[in-house]
Amino acid sequence: MDEVYEEDKTFEKIDFTFEDFRTGEYEGCVFDGCNFSKADLSETVFSDCEFTSCNLSTVKLNGTSFRDVRFKDCKLLGLRFYDCSEFLFSADFVNCQLDLSSFYNLKIKNTCFKDCSLREVDFSGANLTKAKFDNCDLRGATFENSILEEADFRTAYNYSFDPELNRVNGAKFSRAGITGLLSKYDIEIE
Repeated sequence: MDEVYEEDKTFEKIDFTFEDFRTGEYEGCVFDGCNFSKADLSETVFSDCEFTSCNLSTVKLNGTSFRDVRFKDCKLLGLRFYDCSEFLFSADFVNCQLDLSSFYNLKIKNTCFKDCSLREVDFSGANLTKAKFDNCDLRGATFENSILEEADFRTAYNYSFDPELNRVNGAKFSRAGITGLLSKYDIEIE
């Protein structure tokens, strides 16, 4: 099947579990209410695209490019973002479920996560410099050898990680969130 080039097109309520998703390049496109669950998005380029109210759970992302992509109200369970192309990777997430996903070793500087569920997400080795976790649930998220310099955790909650195993210079935390940075010491904070 030939690759496609789509520009400034809206795809509405398409169920790609029944229709084949066409590999190619999508620029300035909007995907609204689409179901990509278990679809193969490998080697596809999404530039300046928006996904709204879509289900992208367990999609294949081998070599997929996300360049200035926005996800809003989407279900993105179990995604291996580390399989994506790192070249110009840029995405923001608003009110999304990203539970059980992995950003292992990915450079995602300046990424904004707002009102997201990030439970059990693997951020090990990720470069999250200046990332913002605005009102996000990070229960069980893994941060190890991560670069969290100037990252903003002030309104995030349920996070727990060892600052000694991560680079946290200039990172911002709330007083309430400090307990998640001291959990390894098994101390009581009142």
